[in-house]
Amino acid sequence: MTKVVIVGGVAGGMSAATRLRRLMEDAEIIVFEKGPFVSFANCGLPYYVSGEISDRDQLLVQTPERLQARFNLDVRPFHEVTAIDATNQTVTVRHDGKEFVETYDKLILSPGAKPFVPPIENIERATNVFNLRNVPDLDEIMAHIDLVQSKEAVIVGAGFIGLEMAENLVKKGLNVTIVEKAPHVLPALDEEMAAFVLQTLEANGIKVITSQSVVRFEEEGKSVVLENGDNLSSDLTILSVGIQPETTLAKEAGVTLGFRGGIVVDDHYETNLKNIYAVGDAIVVNHQISQEDALVSLASPANRQGRQVADVIAGLKRENKGSIGTAIVRVFDLSAATTGLSERIARNLGYDVSVVHTSGKDHASYYPGATDITLKLIFNAKTGQIYGAQGIGQKGVDKRIDVLATAIKGNLTIFDLPELELTYAPPFGSAKDPVNMIGYAAINIAEGLSQNIQWHELADELAKGTKLLDVRTTPEVKRGHFKDFVHIPLDNLRSRLNELDKSNTYIVSCHSGLRSYIAERLLQQEGFKVKNLDGAYSLYNAVRPKEIFHD
Repeated sequence: MTKVVIVGGVAGGMSAATRLRRLMEDAEIIVFEKGPFVSFANCGLPYYVSGEISDRDQLLVQTPERLQARFNLDVRPFHEVTAIDATNQTVTVRHDGKEFVETYDKLILSPGAKPFVPPIENIERATNVFNLRNVPDLDEIMAHIDLVQSKEAVIVGAGFIGLEMAENLVKKGLNVTIVEKAPHVLPALDEEMAAFVLQTLEANGIKVITSQSVVRFEEEGKSVVLENGDNLSSDLTILSVGIQPETTLAKEAGVTLGFRGGIVVDDHYETNLKNIYAVGDAIVVNHQISQEDALVSLASPANRQGRQVADVIAGLKRENKGSIGTAIVRVFDLSAATTGLSERIARNLGYDVSVVHTSGKDHASYYPGATDITLKLIFNAKTGQIYGAQGIGQKGVDKRIDVLATAIKGNLTIFDLPELELTYAPPFGSAKDPVNMIGYAAINIAEGLSQNIQWHELADELAKGTKLLDVRTTPEVKRGHFKDFVHIPLDNLRSRLNELDKSNTYIVSCHSGLRSYIAERLLQQEGFKVKNLDGAYSLYNAVRPKEIFHD
């Protein structure tokens, strides 16, 4: 009989345990969890703060009793593994103030990650500063809110969890300020896509401070001091500046650590120590696009890894293929999602990068309730390889990014995207889905039918003497326009070509990019030198609203 000991539960550990039981009925399976809960929905924690998830028990996915009854698992909460003896294949466990030794044939490490706590002065004296990583953290936050009747909250970090906490604290009735060291919120997205998130945050009363960090707490945390000297009042401060692998136990046992202190595993999740495996947030994975080491701290990969390591131990052929980092966040009525590499990372890696943005509707525009979706595709125009994608919108973003993530995983190229046959009926989608459309747009660039420039390139182009041609209607232009431009509505363009000078180069813009592409094709065939402003007015207005003028 094989004896498997698993250190840590939740996604990776419990997926491994339950899969092992389904494959190995005669195995002895012990799960040691140092905390009180072995299986909980940590991604759901912020939604309990606002009451959107009203029952705390809903966050507890499984209990030791249910796991024992259904899977015959020996699950032991409040049991902390303090040492590993790889030579003798034993672990030392502390419980209720006492220690004992447990043997194993196979050991799976699923320790997860811990919050990164920045070196902020006086943080140890602050009584109102919290992290949110597990249910006990949640309980402490909720108790503090009620105890001091919190009104002012500061969120340090504008990543996924930080934004979820900001939304739910607002719904709880608190005034929220977000402080982010990066130049924009949601650093996983590129700046222009994150601009839509910023608009939503501010529209819901959240104050956002970027390019700043917290350097000091005063008055036991009630005063938050920024690096520029500004002070923020806070009844509650949530640190959400990232996480780091919890690898102390592994390191002390002699397990090899790699990228940012993560556990190094082979293609079968085995560490450098025989019969010791690792999964979840603590391990270094291969980023499938860049082929570089990465830490991907997401629930879906952790669950997959737990299942696969169980397969490996049970003798099935499974391979750790890595991850591409697909993620989504809801910010009030907006969804923001990403998969693969951002434009910034792809360029930093030296890739041959092309970018295209498209705007569409989540379902047929003539069917009631259609809302906008903005998609961004990062790709290689020569090979068609898709490096990454991002999406923003109220509805349907998850579907489109999931399709594009699947395309990346399946090694599809931009040339395959128009060929995808996606479900269509007016309440659900469009005959030409936004995924199909962004494929068409990317192909136009690859085949030279369109030459675009990005929003951040516009100022330099205009400084060279290039002219901006706006082909929107007159009412649209009056609602907002660029500083210097030539205005000819698209429907009048053919009859007014004499107003343009073929010795000039023109950048064409409309509202979202479709009409400007039509204008670009017309002008090209008439002998004009022309480029298309990718994403057009709507994208530029989102990321640089102060550079837009209104009549």
